[in-house]
Amino acid sequence: MRSTWRIAFALALAGGVAILADTGGETSGAEVRVVELEGAIGPASADYFIRALERADEDGIELLVLRLDTPGGLDKSMRDMIKAILASPVPVATYVAPNGSRAASAGTYIMYASHIAAMAPATNIGSSTPVNIGGEGSPLPIPTAPQPPADEPETTQGEESNGQDAEDGEPSEKPPSGSAMDRKVVNDAVAYIKGLAELRGRNADWAEATVREAANLTATEALEMNVIDLVAADLTELLEAVDGRTVNAGGVDVTIVSSNARVEFIVPDWRYELLGILTDPNVALILLMIGFYGIVLEFYSPGIGIGAVTGVICLLLGAFALQMLPINYAGLALIIVGIALLATEAFTPSFGVFGVGGVIAFVVGAIILMDTDLPAYQLSKPVIAAVAVVSVGIMVFVLGAAVRARRARSATGRESMVGGRAEVVEDFEGRGRVRAFGEVWQAEGADGVAFKKDTRVTITGFDGLTVRVEENQSERN
Repeated sequence: MRSTWRIAFALALAGGVAILADTGGETSGAEVRVVELEGAIGPASADYFIRALERADEDGIELLVLRLDTPGGLDKSMRDMIKAILASPVPVATYVAPNGSRAASAGTYIMYASHIAAMAPATNIGSSTPVNIGGEGSPLPIPTAPQPPADEPETTQGEESNGQDAEDGEPSEKPPSGSAMDRKVVNDAVAYIKGLAELRGRNADWAEATVREAANLTATEALEMNVIDLVAADLTELLEAVDGRTVNAGGVDVTIVSSNARVEFIVPDWRYELLGILTDPNVALILLMIGFYGIVLEFYSPGIGIGAVTGVICLLLGAFALQMLPINYAGLALIIVGIALLATEAFTPSFGVFGVGGVIAFVVGAIILMDTDLPAYQLSKPVIAAVAVVSVGIMVFVLGAAVRARRARSATGRESMVGGRAEVVEDFEGRGRVRAFGEVWQAEGADGVAFKKDTRVTITGFDGLTVRVEENQSERN
């Protein structure tokens, strides 16, 4: 019996070893995580990527793949992502995919910063001119150094230094155009991307061209010009191609083990979705206005606090969104002035003077609020118009209520008693007593008019604590 158990145990152990050996042939035990970013790069996508990179470091992940398809994005968000990549001990492979995707503008900088830059077929990279000063997608009017004729060899960068012609040493006939600020911004962008190119050993000349001239390349052209490291048809091919490569990550040389690695796709969490919604300029503007009107409603008609609570929450969310976005402070100031004028109209009606001025200030401020030409971060004109119309509607409502309040008779106090009815308590002529609104008042009537007990009289005014009365016409008839 004992020998039988031994045989069974040996067979089970052999089977387990065989299974482990077979599994070992399918996976290397390494883990690769994939983060997908599609659309404009902004605060939400930057936060999402940086948190994914930090978790990858904590979990000892072999490689983080950023699958990218972007038309560009905000400069601050792009730089935050690049700083995280440069400091990360986990290698980052930025992969422009699937087919038909692009890494334009901010995406090009991220590609240059990544440890590995890869593209799928039928993708493109480039157009890195800062659009906030060059217009929407248009290159800046800043010329590069003169190009040599087609039949002459190209000169080196040192021969073209100081903007001089390499052939005769004379200055170029084309002086730099554009404003000083334009040149300052574009030169900063050129230096930044060239620094990334030198760090990763990629083509620095083309990096300058994509900033100054908005140059573009296909995947094949980018590989030939040493802009990227490889072209891969899919993720599996990418992981097999980078397996065994050594890159410098966080100041340490790291050899990537990615072949047959377990791949985990990071799913966007609630924080990414929430930030994506809040950092939409249209949503931020609507939140600000809801917050403002909620507080106005609470002050205008105090109640159980729903308006105040809603208003404070929306104002804080709107302010949080604005501090993450590139805003024009002149536009923000105009919006605040417009809101202040509308509030003034609501509480001290000026029959439209403050209200009209507030709406005009608000609309102008909203139009110039965003300090960028990126289409994804522009305020929608219909949204601005809708908010302005709602503001006008509320202003008209408040103004109408104020006019009606002025014309209406008082509903409380002694003034509300004027025109009311009273009942004579006892016969009198000249002065006597009447009962009005549940109280007995001293009354005074016209000279020579006698008032009989239990008859109805009309209150016409007050003289101190004495009411003036006259005969009720219906009683007289």
